[in-house]
Parts: sequence; C-alpha cells; structure tokens
Amino acid sequence: MLLPLLTQALIANAKSPLPVRRVLGIWCLFLLCLAALLVPSVEAADDAAEYQKKLKALQSNIEQLKKELNDVKDQRGQLQQDLEQSETKIGELEEKVETINDEIKTQDADLQSLQQQQRTLEGNRQVQRTQIASQVRNAYRSGPQSPLRLLLNQQSPERITRLSKYHDYLLATRNDKLKSYVATLEKLSQLKPQIIAQRDGLHEQRKQLSARQRQLTEQQKARTSTLAKLAQVIDNKDAQLVAERQDGKRLQALLDEMTTSIGQAAPAGTAFSRLRGQLPWPTDGKLRHRYGSDRVGNQLAWEGIVIDASTGTPVQAVHSGHVIFAEYLRGHGLLIIVDHGEGYMSLYAHNQTLLKRPGDPVRGGEIIARVGDSGGQSYSGLYFEIRHNGQPTNPSTWLGRA
Repeated sequence: MLLPLLTQALIANAKSPLPVRRVLGIWCLFLLCLAALLVPSVEAADDAAEYQKKLKALQSNIEQLKKELNDVKDQRGQLQQDLEQSETKIGELEEKVETINDEIKTQDADLQSLQQQQRTLEGNRQVQRTQIASQVRNAYRSGPQSPLRLLLNQQSPERITRLSKYHDYLLATRNDKLKSYVATLEKLSQLKPQIIAQRDGLHEQRKQLSARQRQLTEQQKARTSTLAKLAQVIDNKDAQLVAERQDGKRLQALLDEMTTSIGQAAPAGTAFSRLRGQLPWPTDGKLRHRYGSDRVGNQLAWEGIVIDASTGTPVQAVHSGHVIFAEYLRGHGLLIIVDHGEGYMSLYAHNQTLLKRPGDPVRGGEIIARVGDSGGQSYSGLYFEIRHNGQPTNPSTWLGRA
C-alpha cells in the first residue's frame, strides 16, 4: 500500500510540487514499515542458526556423558553393553529389512507394469499383423489398378478419378499400418531387456533380504542369551530397584544436559503449553502402566506411561519440534527425544527402530520410530514421557482421549 502511495506522491510532486517535508515523511514511513517486515525474518534466521549451533554442541556433550555413564565395570554393566550391541544391531537390521521390502514392492510394481505393457504390445502386434495380411490378400485379388488399365477398360473419367483416390487411400492406410507394426516391434525389442534387468534386480534384492533376515535371527538369539544372563544377575527386587534407579539417573543426567544446553528454545509452531489435553497419543495400544503408579515394590514410581503395542507399530511425534536425541540409552533401549520449545520435551523409549536423527525437524503426527522391546524389555510396548525443564509431568493430562 505504501509503495503505490509514495509513487503517486512523487508523480504529483512532479506536476505540482509538494512540500519537501511531506515527501520525506512518506519516505521515512515506508522505510520504517519495510524494516519492521524484515526484522522478524532476520531474527528467526538468527534464532534457527543459534539453535543448530546449540544442538551441535549438545551432541558432543552427550557423547562424553554417555561414556561416563556407561563406564560400569560390574557384571551387569558388561551384560548391558552386550545387550546394547545386540539391540542396536537388531534396530539397524530391522530398518534395512523394511527398506529392502519397500524397494522390492516398488520394483515388483514396476515389473508388473512392464509386463502389462508387453502384453498390450503383443496384442497390438497380433492385430496389426492380421490387418496387414488381410490388406495384402485383398490387394493381390484386385490386382494393379493403374489409371491406364482403368482407361483401357473404358471406365468413365469420374469413376477413374474416384477409384484412383480410393486406391491411393488404401495404399496410404497400408503404409501407416506397416509403420505402426514396425514401431510396435521396436518397442517390444526395447522392453524385453528392461524386463530382464528388472527381474534380475528383484532377484538380487530378495537375496539381500534373506541375508539380512539371517543376520537378524542371529542377533535376536544373542539378545535372548544376554537377557537370560541379566535375569540371573538381577534375581530379586533389591537388585531390580538398584538397576532401575541407575537407569533413571542415567536418563536424568542426559535430560539435565539437554536442558542446560538448549534452554528455553522458541516453540516450533503452536506453543506446546497451549495444547494441554489436545495432543494425539504417540501410538495405538492399551495403557499398561499409568504415570505415578508403582514400579518396583512401592519404592519407585513410573515417571511416564507405558502403552502396550505390537512390534513395528508406528510411533508418532505428539507435536512439532526438533529431534535432539535418537540413539540407544541403557535401560531405555532405542530412545528418541523431541524438543518442542519452552522447555518441553517428549520421550519415546524401547523402540524397535528409529526413523529420525538428531537435528531433524518433525511435525505433529509424523512417524518417528516403530514400537519394539529394546532396553531388555520382556514385552513389546512404548514408554512415553513429557518433561518440562527436565522434570517429569503427567502425560495423561496432555493427551487427548484415545
């Protein structure tokens, strides 16, 4: 609006000079408004760059922190290290198996499309061949219909002209059909190598899939063996309580580092604090453990909720934000943490596979992982927390009705 107004003022000034102050005032107003429009975008870019810088520093700090937290020399520590290796490898293999399966589906669909094209072209070829054969037979029966022959047969000039045009039309039609037939043969000759290559590619993908599945079976056996040994070490409630408290301290140390490094980041989209009771559930399933319910012998309570769900069930981010952690954490398995700004974070633990990496932006409802039993769980399900400034808050008050 201001630019047209300024232009009109300058044109008017050229015809009937305006006071210099008025023109300068319009210019100043325009420049101030332009600056007001540009400042937020510049500030947003600066904030994004600063956030990414903090994330990078956080990743370095987390690596150092994990080394300190995992430096346990007892038998349980060694077994957990073995379990981490097995479950991390299982997660990677599951992701590769899923990727290969998707590629096989795509290639199989492409192969079916090529084969359908081949069937269509073969049908066209048969029709065209029949039509050409019919035209050749008809031409042979009728013999040459030259204008001289028609004239010697004492045909009228009008009939000679009409028959000549008809004869030319038949010749042109025959030529067109011959060209179409040749084009069909060329397409078929080009299509056959594509089909062979597609079949070979599918065969190779299926070989890779079988190899990955064998590796997966071996890793699952190793995990089962390690879990059995861990069960012997943690054979009573006292030992279980010690183990659970160590796992809780490990997670709290990680969250404290995140809170300190990231701080009160600006929210991505709608402020998380305004969405109490409106967030979607992170996965489909039944509630197994409630927030605050007994965890180990009335001495430890759940700081989140556990949702029973089948292995491989999609896990979705409950709100937009940035992934700030996506790897294995002892006691929690394959864990993904999303920062939503304002000090709010959501945690998704015991996954089978992680589909996002640290620094990735996510939207509310976007699939970020798949449900599993990593972290030494005896059942498949998702452990979910919401934290504010590093402290747990009841997720049920934030989630909408299931």
